[in-house]
Amino acid sequence: MSTLDWTRLEVEAIVADHLKMLSLELAGQSYSKTAHRKLLQQKLNGRSDGSIEFKHCNISAVLMDLQYPSIRGYQPRFNYQSLLREVVEAQVARQTSLDALALAAVEQPAVSPELTDFTKVIADAPARRHIASDAAPYRDYAPVKRDYIAREARNTTLGLAGEEFVVRFEHWRLNQLGQTKLADRVEHVSQTRGDGLGYDVLSFDANGKERFIEVKTTAFSKETPFFVTRNELNFSKDASDHFVLCRLFEFRQKPRLFALNGALDQHCALDPVTYRASFA
Repeated sequence: MSTLDWTRLEVEAIVADHLKMLSLELAGQSYSKTAHRKLLQQKLNGRSDGSIEFKHCNISAVLMDLQYPSIRGYQPRFNYQSLLREVVEAQVARQTSLDALALAAVEQPAVSPELTDFTKVIADAPARRHIASDAAPYRDYAPVKRDYIAREARNTTLGLAGEEFVVRFEHWRLNQLGQTKLADRVEHVSQTRGDGLGYDVLSFDANGKERFIEVKTTAFSKETPFFVTRNELNFSKDASDHFVLCRLFEFRQKPRLFALNGALDQHCALDPVTYRASFA
């Protein structure tokens, strides 16, 4: 049975389990993925651990296309079937508590974590992936009920906290390189000069070359899409030798970051209307 297509009953069971775990995560409550999987296997006709894991990653992709937060650890896989999208849409529409939890998670105020050792903060960037031709992109579907990712992007306290975190990280990075004078010149320009320059933080590399850092912060996974402005996109092209996108993720739990150098459209797929940037 494990090599056959998933039945509707199986899909409904795993989606319900996934949304339960997502609700617990958004509420800040602990849970065990292993325990959930063992209970779920009783309803899935002998599906393997790997098959269940892959389907959870498909569900993460559907939720991302619906502009929902996703569970940490399930890297989205976007080549999913229409049945899965149909079931996820139906179940999230019925769960008013999930809506309330998602809204609270993206709109909750944030402060910059008090880290002094940034050695474990740096992460690899997600690779830009190309969706298979038979997988419809999110924009071909009906409009979503709420765009939670866009709401998080409008959370000004989260954005400011992320920028402050990167300012401190750049101070630390340059001091680690022995460049204390350059570290003292790091500037939070969105606060000192205004929020229209196309970047948020002025920093430097080890040789004194300027780095124009645009900071994008999310409480969710590193694959979570983000939004850029036309000004940010144009500036990233005009100043591509100096421009750096700094993506902070899992910010409220255990902040991590990756940096991408050069024009934004080199690294991300950009929706031409909303300027929603994604890695798929």
